Amino acid sequence: MTGIRLELLDDSHVAAVADLVEDPDTQRFTRIPVPPPADFARTWVEAYERARSDGSREGFAIVDDADTFLGLALAVRIEREAAEVELGYVVAPAARGRGVATEALRLLTSWAFEELAAQRIELIISVDNPTSRRVAERCGYVLEGVLRSVHVKPGVRDDAELWSRLPTDP
Repeated sequence: MTGIRLELLDDSHVAAVADLVEDPDTQRFTRIPVPPPADFARTWVEAYERARSDGSREGFAIVDDADTFLGLALAVRIEREAAEVELGYVVAPAARGRGVATEALRLLTSWAFEELAAQRIELIISVDNPTSRRVAERCGYVLEGVLRSVHVKPGVRDDAELWSRLPTDP
């Protein structure tokens, strides 16, 4: 997939994010509460904008050459002192199956290494999400193991795989 880019997540993306958070697979495989609270998309985007100022998180919209919203690419946790970052990605239903997640994760990974000087990047992926596991593999991430019965969100525990990438990985 070519022709996508990451742009800073802001208020202009709220409507598209609102549609995305209503998607059952997005709710299943992310930390978004189910059901999402009223105006969740707006408060979520605003939380990423606030975190941008203190450097603890960063959010990007995935867009194509026509400025169509394709999903989110997120640094959900940035630990600057430790030089560690947790990344995540969510692709809109209409954009799935076209390589968007793989290209977005490649771009996000490069950003984390170059802009944040990350020494370790982590992905936490549900064991029930083989599509996301394939994205991680394609982008050079290494499976470290399974976090058993980890708290994902209120009322939900799941087994999740821990994937990582280091700047020295091929």
